[in-house]
Amino acid sequence: MSCLRIYQDNYIDATIVSNRFIDEYMAEANDAQLKIYLYLLRMMNAGCTFSISGIADVFNHTEKDVMRALKYWEKCRVLSLEYDTDKNLIGIHLLELADKEAPGAPKTPVVSLLPRQEEKNAEEEVPAQKPAAKAEALNVPSSLSKEENKVPQAAPPAFAKPSYSLDELKAFQEKDSTAQLLFIAEQYLGRTLSPSDMKSILFFSDHLHFSDDLIDYLLQYCVERGKKDFRYIEKVAISWAEANISTPVEAEGHASRYDKCVYTIMNALGKTNSPTRKEAEFIRRWREDYAFETEIIIESCERTVLATDRHRFEYADKILASWKEAGVHHKADIAKLDEGFQKAKPAAKPASDRSIDKYNRFMHNDYDYEALEKELLRN
Repeated sequence: MSCLRIYQDNYIDATIVSNRFIDEYMAEANDAQLKIYLYLLRMMNAGCTFSISGIADVFNHTEKDVMRALKYWEKCRVLSLEYDTDKNLIGIHLLELADKEAPGAPKTPVVSLLPRQEEKNAEEEVPAQKPAAKAEALNVPSSLSKEENKVPQAAPPAFAKPSYSLDELKAFQEKDSTAQLLFIAEQYLGRTLSPSDMKSILFFSDHLHFSDDLIDYLLQYCVERGKKDFRYIEKVAISWAEANISTPVEAEGHASRYDKCVYTIMNALGKTNSPTRKEAEFIRRWREDYAFETEIIIESCERTVLATDRHRFEYADKILASWKEAGVHHKADIAKLDEGFQKAKPAAKPASDRSIDKYNRFMHNDYDYEALEKELLRN
């Protein structure tokens, strides 16, 4: 198999690993897959020539092991593999790591690993690819292949994050107010912002139409809750946009109402921690889909705690679903349901009565106690 050269335009004596890779991709990969991905990053930064057999020798793996790891990362859309017409591997693309929770999100190649000597012949080596794929393989700027990349797609959600180009990001950074906003963000997060982080802030400003003050409060709000991941920050921002929040004062009032309600419900279920994603979804369903007031939700939680120690969210959800189906709107409606349920139950004897009946049925006899006494006296 031919040697491959991995390169980029600049060289730094360091290997940078994306936080998103650590947070979302690393846990599911095995040791071999992790070693090979990190080795690819190392080779890219060093601009070294390497081959599949060379990687196998470094880690004492077989070439099949190496290819299996590369195909695993290709399946995860961490990288893509380029082949010539004879099915020989000729290049590797590292792709921008998108949120794994949004599998349809576009993956933009951020670096070409196609050997320099192969670039001139790339058109001949990938004849089966579509024009857009060829442009991607040659690392052509998206603006040059914009028309070819157009494919029919479903209309995106109202608050879906667009895929911003580097030119759009650069134009955003050149605005007078942006430098101060990015500086504030770095102070809150305690680190230098990555291009992906900056694109998130651009999304807040450009797509969600948040003012700089609202973005400032958004970052402060999330960091105070120990959340510095932009995936979390984006979800909070989208929830505010859906609630038509446009000022920090409105955001503060919304957050206060949400926090108080959520933690009241958590406490009613015997929980002292912050809600997990699944638990938060249950609470959102009860408040939004079922449209129940907090006092009704609390009533279901109290009954749940008395009934079970396990799967309390699921148990409470069944109670609330039945109340919704029954047309419950107020606590008085619940009392009426309870009263009707009690009337519909068949009358049952108390447990003590049943035990006495059982004893009498099997132990009672008609004895003539006077005759028995006389018989005993004669003896």
